[in-house]
Amino acid sequence: MKALDKNLIKLNQQAKTKEDAIKQAGQLLVDNGNVEPGYIDSMIARNKDVSVYMGNFIAIPHGTEDGKDFIKKTGISIVQYPMGVDFSDDPADEKLVTVVFGIAGLNGEHLGLLSSIALFCSDITNVEKLADAQSVDEVINLLKEVD
Repeated sequence: MKALDKNLIKLNQQAKTKEDAIKQAGQLLVDNGNVEPGYIDSMIARNKDVSVYMGNFIAIPHGTEDGKDFIKKTGISIVQYPMGVDFSDDPADEKLVTVVFGIAGLNGEHLGLLSSIALFCSDITNVEKLADAQSVDEVINLLKEVD
């Protein structure tokens, strides 16, 4: 998978809410110069419109159509939550996420990233490997074969 950057991967993080997790994934994109800060609000708005929870313990937050104005370059952030973050709206219907992929794509480039991530994470053992990874290099090695 192209567009992976060590600066965009954080391991062993904690978040109290799904909004906190989305903000952390978005902040990595801001800090790395992929997006302007307004993109994070767009990611949160997107999740309110349509859940970014994808199943298999992953979430893929990305911005709304209006959020495209905040994107400077394509990037993907990866945040690992070993203890999980609940992405449900109803506590009785827990949707636990252990890996969040924050995506910013220029000119539709994010569609390829979304497809690659969805394909890789359709195998739950791959998600478990990402959630259990002990180093940034291990995450990159797991994902570099994906295209």
